[in-house]
Amino acid sequence: MTTSSPSMIFPERIPRERFDDAEAAVDRLALIYDQHTAFLREQFAKLLEVGHLPGRVRATYPEVLIETSTFAQIDSRLSYGHVAGPGVYATTVTRPDLFRGYLIEQLRLLLRNHSVQLEIGSSGEAIPLHFAFRDEVHVEGRAADRINTPLRDIFDVPDLAVMDDAIVNGTYESMPGKPLPLAPFTASRVDYSLHRLPHYTATRPEHVQNFVIFTNYQFYIDEFVARSRRLMAAGGEEYASFVEPGNVITHAGETEPSAGTAPRRLPQMPAYHLTKSDHMGLTMVNIGVGPSNAKTITDHIAVLRPHAWLMLGHCAGLRNTQALGDYVLAHGYVREDHVLDADLPTWVPIPPLAEVQVAIEDAVEEITGLSGYELKRIMRTGTVATIDNRNWELRDHREPVQRFSQSRAIALDMESATAAANGFRFRVPYGTLLCVSDKPLHGELKLPGMASDFYRRQVNQHLEIGIRAMEKLRAMDPDRLHSRKLRSFTETAFQ
Repeated sequence: MTTSSPSMIFPERIPRERFDDAEAAVDRLALIYDQHTAFLREQFAKLLEVGHLPGRVRATYPEVLIETSTFAQIDSRLSYGHVAGPGVYATTVTRPDLFRGYLIEQLRLLLRNHSVQLEIGSSGEAIPLHFAFRDEVHVEGRAADRINTPLRDIFDVPDLAVMDDAIVNGTYESMPGKPLPLAPFTASRVDYSLHRLPHYTATRPEHVQNFVIFTNYQFYIDEFVARSRRLMAAGGEEYASFVEPGNVITHAGETEPSAGTAPRRLPQMPAYHLTKSDHMGLTMVNIGVGPSNAKTITDHIAVLRPHAWLMLGHCAGLRNTQALGDYVLAHGYVREDHVLDADLPTWVPIPPLAEVQVAIEDAVEEITGLSGYELKRIMRTGTVATIDNRNWELRDHREPVQRFSQSRAIALDMESATAAANGFRFRVPYGTLLCVSDKPLHGELKLPGMASDFYRRQVNQHLEIGIRAMEKLRAMDPDRLHSRKLRSFTETAFQ
């Protein structure tokens, strides 16, 4: 059943209702979302069948709203799960099936900290027709040969005015009489990223795990794939499945994939997932080279609210005392990547996160067998400079070299500061462990013949360290991992 005005067709209205149970509230969010997206698909199918509809079609995202009248007395050790002060707060929600665990946790904390009911109902934010479909259905292509009326005259389409990062960037200005934001992203902003992720990674967003490793070399991916296939063949209960591009799935205990089709060509940033049923497994993404890729993939993975991401790649060593194969644990960044300048000014410091730093250093000690003063033989902690010019060595480099020296940088790459800065911006715990693959200032350039032995020797150990660090972070309480360093004094309640 639908309701309509003279020019607008809506789905059947589900009345707003108050809840004091987080699971029941998420069930209602799912009911509204499922009904409204199904309505859009049904109306689109009808349009394709008969060629016209009696009016404009609109369905809206579900919304969760709370109203507080007092300042809450909360546990100040917790960095999220509470609003800043009295007022009305709301957020729209998409894919409650995908975010069920996350939503229950956020709403449970709000109920506990503020002792107010949650109001669930339909919002005023329209669901774009394209976002009512999954699996990269090409809506425009299906309609082109059947109707003469532009789809945007009949359905809502993605609107950049409500899909920006103003909330998470801290630049959002609430209109008088409108609720304050409860979450860092609107539903349509989340949907935008959920629909971009398959394009870039060739895997569905539901496969992405809560602990993500980014790399800038295929060698690491090859080793991760080989390791993951061995784990699946051996069975066991640590991981449930291994997912490769094309949503090719190998379950634990299998030696061959049982679902999916490998793509004819790999996507721009292929992703691989060692999954757990609670999404607490590992995802690894080859982001390729350059800060643009690093920003793009973190822009989209951030909406899934992972617990941590780690940059595990190669770098140029800037100190003569470094050797090829040495490790660099970043504790600061020089940001000359420029892709985030408009979103996060370069004067904003990107602090090291103690929990992540300790996990990485402990992992290096365990895997290499070195500790204390001996560990300094192969690992340095210091500043990493990230630039956007791969061939910086070919220009007059006296000026950049002077800046690197003044900053005390010990390594140079093209992705790490971008991934870390976007982690800071999106409140996702971040870290960086790099491996020195060349020393351009000292005549040791990255050339094929010089690199092969180095890669074979070092990739496996480096990857093992990254995985061990993520396992250590996974063992932590998420409340401790999501550091207060990542939160401002005017924050949304949702993590």
